[in-house]
Amino acid sequence: MTFALFYHSLLSDWNHGNAHFLRGVVSELVARGHDVTVWEPEDAWSLQNLRAEHGEGPVEAFLDAYPQLRGISRSYDPATLDLDEALGGADAVVVHEWSDHDLVARVGRHRRGAGYRLLFHDTHHRAVTEPETMGAYDLSGFDGVLAFGDVLRRLYLDRGWAERAWTWHEAADTRFFYPREAEREGDLVWVGNWGDEERTAELHEFLLDPVEALGLSARVHGVRYPEHARAALAAAGIEYGGWLPSADVPRTLAQFGVTVHVPRRPYVEALPGIPTIRPFETLACGIPLVCSPWDDAEGLFTPGEDFLIARDGAEMQRHLRDVLHDPSLAASLRAHGLATIRARHTCAHRVDELDAILAELGVGGVEPAAPKPAAPPERGGAISSPQSPIPSP
Repeated sequence: MTFALFYHSLLSDWNHGNAHFLRGVVSELVARGHDVTVWEPEDAWSLQNLRAEHGEGPVEAFLDAYPQLRGISRSYDPATLDLDEALGGADAVVVHEWSDHDLVARVGRHRRGAGYRLLFHDTHHRAVTEPETMGAYDLSGFDGVLAFGDVLRRLYLDRGWAERAWTWHEAADTRFFYPREAEREGDLVWVGNWGDEERTAELHEFLLDPVEALGLSARVHGVRYPEHARAALAAAGIEYGGWLPSADVPRTLAQFGVTVHVPRRPYVEALPGIPTIRPFETLACGIPLVCSPWDDAEGLFTPGEDFLIARDGAEMQRHLRDVLHDPSLAASLRAHGLATIRARHTCAHRVDELDAILAELGVGGVEPAAPKPAAPPERGGAISSPQSPIPSP
């Protein structure tokens, strides 16, 4: 089967968490014998910022880490893109919601005279925070929407933005995100971007304040940290490690004893059931996870067994202290969380779901393969011992 995917970037994950899932899905499609092209705009904001800060090295490092994705990405100029050429022979086309409105409309019109199936993929909270922006997309030529949470799927249907929609959660790329062995460098690590002040208060309550109160050795990785954020990290005794390529995340997690998940406010308040990519990847790497409050409305996990939930800052302190000082608790969280990911939430599972959606739309192709093993034993698939630090979009 031939896939054409329009996304913000495959090459860059700088402030672009969707790249993680995209890389995993494309890797799985390629492994199953499909022909895949990812079209990304030549002026992609994420890639521009990555090159401005770090040059070309990170792109080559990414391709070295993911050799199966070399030659998959093609850049385009929206003003000159020839859709007949780009989509000729395609069986399935997916356009991500960060794409330009005009491109979405153009591909929708092109679909009416072609034989492929066309899906819109939404992995953001803008449907509730910027409804005018999302409602302005012309999806009349699309066969449906892939929404990364059921509440988002229902929004598309209830608002009349689409006639068909499916829930398609993100997941862990377990070809790459699996437990590693490494010497311990500290107690807690957090991988996430400061961003647009959508969770500033929560980061203080559930990350900075508990770390300072417990006197933990901690490191934070991410981008878009303003001066006041860096000053707050320093005041709490937290090292700021800057941008961390997704390819380096598993090894970094393995150097710490615990991590936290602090979802952005729009997901907690308006889009329950959407955890975003980080918890999937964290659990896949076998590090104990403690979350600030979020409602697992779709039953993706088993809170209390896959991870702990802290209702407030005081409970976060207690949970972090318990995980770091109780090896049996840490080992239980590692094992349960990892088992849940491998059983239900890998990119192989999501490609199986995509196969089923395309089959529902009448698309045939390469016979789906069985999901690949999450972590071959020779690569260190076994969970590290409690003594070995393990522990983010």
